[in-house]
Amino acid sequence: MSAVLNAPWIARQATYLLAQRGHAWLLQGPSGLGQYELALALATAWLCEKPTAQGACGDCPSCHAVSVRTHADLAVLMPETVMLELGWPLSEKAQDEIDKKTRKPSKEIRVDAMRDAVAFSQRTDARGLGKAVLVFPAERMNTITANALLKTLEEPPGDVRFVLATEASHMLLPTIRSRCLAHTLKWPEADEALPWLSGQGVPTPAAQALLRSAGGRPNDVLRQAQAGLSPEWWAHLPKAMRQGDARHLADLTGAQAIDALQKLCHDLVLQQAGSAPRFFDTAHLPTSAASVLALTDWYKRLMQSARTAEHPFNAGLMLEALTADAQQTLLSKG
Repeated sequence: MSAVLNAPWIARQATYLLAQRGHAWLLQGPSGLGQYELALALATAWLCEKPTAQGACGDCPSCHAVSVRTHADLAVLMPETVMLELGWPLSEKAQDEIDKKTRKPSKEIRVDAMRDAVAFSQRTDARGLGKAVLVFPAERMNTITANALLKTLEEPPGDVRFVLATEASHMLLPTIRSRCLAHTLKWPEADEALPWLSGQGVPTPAAQALLRSAGGRPNDVLRQAQAGLSPEWWAHLPKAMRQGDARHLADLTGAQAIDALQKLCHDLVLQQAGSAPRFFDTAHLPTSAASVLALTDWYKRLMQSARTAEHPFNAGLMLEALTADAQQTLLSKG
């Protein structure tokens, strides 16, 4: 079991959910709280040969099969990009198409993968303990894919359970939401995040600073640390954008850069309103004459850029454009 699965706030919620009835769960809430990890913990416990009230045993053949991504009674539905990132194997056909470069990995959950999962749910389970279908992130289902799931979700054949995990539940079809029992992810207790992050190799001083830039979300702290976004990087970001230094964003994806700039814009609006910033230390924020209206317009432009962040025509030009827009806004007056 990964350390994230054993995080105390994930384990606590898994224990609660495993005590409930229901064949379909929707795990929802903001990013960085562990939707995927909680979904996997539930699916693993449902299929475990020796489960306890706290979850899967972690030692039986079923748990081992999940850990090595080969369980015959677990269907995982994710965008191919996410499956590759998390170490889940693609179907032979999909892998062959990508290897031959006839297409790129999909950023959406493909309808043919959903149809395969529906067929999977109708087959007899291999281990005699039922079947599980895990969908993450569920908001990556388009309308056709979601509709392919609807009937099976409403009337599941045999002993099959579903867990859908999302960081944007508002993007799901209302009919999908209505067929699931909803659970909103809980935030860690105040004394849980720092010790856990320390156990993951993030030193406590850095963890404290990164928790602030991550909005208190421990999973996002790990992603920041892995991406090289140190406390020093965050502290220097406002100055770099004021100076128009695009090199500060050079190692980021478009989505990461936009997220960081949205946080900067958010805190500058709070500063203009006389409130304490959320993501940055006050000492690191520039004194900007930009009006709240100018900052709000900047935030709207960042939201528009986010729609194409995963497939920009030219990533380098996108980062330069984001930097130029940030500098112009920060140096504007009134």
